[in-house]
Amino acid sequence: NNMKHKVYSLVVAALFSIIAILHALRIARGWEAAIGDVTIPMWASWIAVFVAGFLAKIGWNLAKKHR
Repeated sequence: NNMKHKVYSLVVAALFSIIAILHALRIARGWEAAIGDVTIPMWASWIAVFVAGFLAKIGWNLAKKHR
């Protein structure tokens, strides 16, 4: 059971880390993002970097806790 929690935490942490990195790259490179005809503003990626980064940190901490 402890191993399931660790694997889940690692998967979640990895996914949120990837999301945070992609949003950081979008900011750094100035990539446009759109959903249909709606262009996503750059400030949304700033929020996404912090939120996804925070959630990734929690996931990594939980995975470390379940050793």
